[in-house]
Amino acid sequence: MTISTDAVAELRKAGTATVYEARGRRGLIDVDLIQLIPGSCAAGPARTVLCAQDDNRGVHELVARIQPGEIAVMTMPVATPVALIGELLVTQLKERGAAAILVDAAVRDVDALRDLGVPVWTRWIRIRGATKNTRGEVDAGVQIGGAEIRSGDIVILDSDGAAVVPADEAERAVELAHARQAKEAASLAKYRNGEISYDLYGFRTEDEGNT
Repeated sequence: MTISTDAVAELRKAGTATVYEARGRRGLIDVDLIQLIPGSCAAGPARTVLCAQDDNRGVHELVARIQPGEIAVMTMPVATPVALIGELLVTQLKERGAAAILVDAAVRDVDALRDLGVPVWTRWIRIRGATKNTRGEVDAGVQIGGAEIRSGDIVILDSDGAAVVPADEAERAVELAHARQAKEAASLAKYRNGEISYDLYGFRTEDEGNT
């Protein structure tokens, strides 16, 4: 399905934590990630590939299929610290308009990747190279950190980590995120005025009322 660029932009601005909380704590990609470019953020439709174990031939096919604005999402049956991408593949992804890259494995050529400027999130940094022997599955549904990601689902990446929103829930996720942002803005205004959450949440009444 087609998701408006405005909706994608709003999810990116809202950020992973807000979208995750607003959706009832759903969509967390629950793995430790290294953000190669500090402060970077991205959101866009996923283009997935399930590589053969320790093999990156599937990434080469993903490069051929990715569309501008998409986020390259790559994994293997078992996540291991094998470098699925480096400078050569990221250069190609940049030229084809990838918005960002999520690697459930390792990357290498880190200085060059930072210079290229494409936002990258990865499980590991390791020089250990992948083979190129077995075709992967581009557009396969993949599981990363307990989250199912399908091509077309919206992946959000920032300094807090990663989250995913199913394509058919993206517009609703924007509404929920806006509502949460408004609620948090109201709370923040109260805190800046000297009020504290211990009182606003009613914890003081509960705690002191039971003594």
